[in-house]
Amino acid sequence: MGTDNPFSRIGFVGAGKVAQTLAEAFTQAGHSVVAICSRSDANLAQFHGRCPDSRIVSSPQEVADQASIVFLTVPDDVIGKVCEEVSWRPGTAVVHCSGATEVSALSSAKERGALIGGFHPLQMFANPDVALSGLPGCTVGIEAEEALLGKLEALARCIGCVPMTLPAGIRPLYHASAYYVGPFLIALLKEGAKLWAHFGASERQAMDALMPLLRGTVAAVQHAGLANGMGGCVARGDRGTIQKHVASLDETDAAAADLYRELALRNIPLALERGTINALQGQQIEELLKRARNPVL
Repeated sequence: MGTDNPFSRIGFVGAGKVAQTLAEAFTQAGHSVVAICSRSDANLAQFHGRCPDSRIVSSPQEVADQASIVFLTVPDDVIGKVCEEVSWRPGTAVVHCSGATEVSALSSAKERGALIGGFHPLQMFANPDVALSGLPGCTVGIEAEEALLGKLEALARCIGCVPMTLPAGIRPLYHASAYYVGPFLIALLKEGAKLWAHFGASERQAMDALMPLLRGTVAAVQHAGLANGMGGCVARGDRGTIQKHVASLDETDAAAADLYRELALRNIPLALERGTINALQGQQIEELLKRARNPVL
């Protein structure tokens, strides 16, 4: 079908949110999603609603028999087990979408002559509609041998994504890095909302107020880079404001105060790189943050 449409028959084992998103994206790009199996009837119904031409089958083997590329969109811990249970045809592509699982988990397929790889979109998949709209420009971490690599890269491009080749052996580190701007960012937003609750604001009110700040922060970083896009009291060398923050947090929520201190310490190297504080100011801020709680001024 050409380099822009390298697989004529796509199958999925597992019908969760990742599968639903990718299957609909591939279908919109002109590919044929021919088969799907899952242990969840609810997921199958949602998947079929997005890809009504796909055939619901009863086993991973039936998917493998009908597809030229099979995406194993199952929980990480069972990728290897599911793969081992299938008799793969030589030349079939077997691909998982896990960020942290090594491609070697698919070694049983490779032993049977299949091509194996990893295809991991750097995207949150809590809601398939939101994830689908976020795919354009999304990076896909791809790991595969040469015979499959170019085809997976073309598959990523055809759904508007940016392919990035990953070397073998680094997937857990690569995946962990994404958590700092995914689930961990949500945890930080939750921490902010909890502080707003102390003066009577709801979580929704907090998010309505803080999301424009978040968007502005992302825009600043996109425009100027990490260090030059960072504002705030550490970047200004404003020890007085830092002290007020810490004192207030110590009285309100000791755990939040500890988290604030740790994050503010990580701001110091960025402020130094930006050049808005000097080494002495950085040392003074570090000493302030490392003092015991409720220091006497």
